[in-house]
Amino acid sequence: MSTHDDLRAIALAEFAANGYAGTSLQRIAEVAGVSKASVLYHFSSKEALLEASVGPAIDRLTTIIDAVDGTLDDREARHAFVEQFVDLLLEHRLEVFLFINQGAGLEDVPVVDRANLVVERLAQFFCTAASTTEDQLRFGMALGGAAYVLSVKTQPSPRELPVDEVRAALVRIVNELLDPIVVVAGTR
Repeated sequence: MSTHDDLRAIALAEFAANGYAGTSLQRIAEVAGVSKASVLYHFSSKEALLEASVGPAIDRLTTIIDAVDGTLDDREARHAFVEQFVDLLLEHRLEVFLFINQGAGLEDVPVVDRANLVVERLAQFFCTAASTTEDQLRFGMALGGAAYVLSVKTQPSPRELPVDEVRAALVRIVNELLDPIVVVAGTR
């Protein structure tokens, strides 16, 4: 891994553990074993480091939403979306944790504003596609619940279930929640 990638990973872990506001560039430099000037060489500010840390997860969610657009009435497409969504959550647990637990307190931070817009787009997309209030709630509970469950615990423990088992269970449960949904045909 490069210093740039190491700094991103360290910053993400520090932001998740101590909060964005509670993490200084000096702390990130100390954990990385470099000077603060070195951190600033790679990232112009703490905000730029946050963008570099969580931006890829936001971009990936945008891509996943774009791929499912207009296909929610197709059960297989919906299942493919669920698999991609769960994979995103598993791969980006710290980013999801950070957003769920600190997003409201980070108003006016551009990357958080961008993340909020993507989440709002996802919510609007599924709420528009669902034909009933119950179905809208199913979407919210299935997707939001999966995100919350994976973000509650950030530190692995010996008792934690294997990732493959967690993935299979989440995909199955989310699909079970979403399968009864009646989608408004041709919804975009």
